[in-house]
Amino acid sequence: MDESSRVKLLSLQRMEATEAEVYRRLARMQSNPVNRSILEGIALEEERHEAVIERMTGEKVKADMGKVRRQVMLARLFGFTFSVKMMEATEQDAAAEYRELGLHEIADEEEAHEENMIGMLDEERLRYSGSVVLGMSDALVELTGALAGLTFALQDLRLVALAGLITGIAAAFSMGASEYLSSRAEKKSESAVKAAFFTWISYLITVFLLVSPYLLLSADSPDYQGLEPHVQALLGTFLIGLLIVAVFNFYVSVVEEVSFSSRFLEMAGILGVVSLISYAIGILLRGALGIEV
Repeated sequence: MDESSRVKLLSLQRMEATEAEVYRRLARMQSNPVNRSILEGIALEEERHEAVIERMTGEKVKADMGKVRRQVMLARLFGFTFSVKMMEATEQDAAAEYRELGLHEIADEEEAHEENMIGMLDEERLRYSGSVVLGMSDALVELTGALAGLTFALQDLRLVALAGLITGIAAAFSMGASEYLSSRAEKKSESAVKAAFFTWISYLITVFLLVSPYLLLSADSPDYQGLEPHVQALLGTFLIGLLIVAVFNFYVSVVEEVSFSSRFLEMAGILGVVSLISYAIGILLRGALGIEV
């Protein structure tokens, strides 16, 4: 074979060795025997691909331990399904390379066989992703809008933070209770208690993140480019909201294999529109009620 093909094969061989090691480690992390068996099966498949390429190159390669540790860390933080899907996305490019090198059988297995096996994985946190979406999206829209209205109605960092926390914490318990009753009424296969918990905790975490700028800044903070501290806090809240939307939609786009940009733009647009409407309502109500601050 020519040198160019040999270099490509060695790169693919290293990729297979790396992914085999990742799948072995993910399998050892599983308490669910079905998931463990599936991941071990994928690891064996990757090892077989590596062995086929090794016979062609005549060289042994070692796994990229940096990538292995990175994928295992992602699995611990975001779940093993996220980690596996991230690797699966890179393998689609590898399948095209295999076909260029004439290894069509391996390419077919990379595209179909392993994808089918990955589809059999069952991760508990994904079964409650709807509850997380419910809690997070409601908190983002409702509290960002409320904080925008309160900011221009009260113009006091501590008062806005107090009102936001009271509103947000009460709403978190309300949303959790509503999700529990909804799950019970619809007789979903998921645990109603766990669904309620995921809704509550995602709402509550989002509340504290959105209110944090009002707690970190003070009335004595210097104006920044002509913006008063309460306006800075609102902008900080909006930026945090956009960051939450971006991170969560990236996670969903990987796990569910959907478009990141369309989901992000939709949620960001809703966030912006609600904030602007609430801002206007805050100004109008302050004038209508004759409140001077």
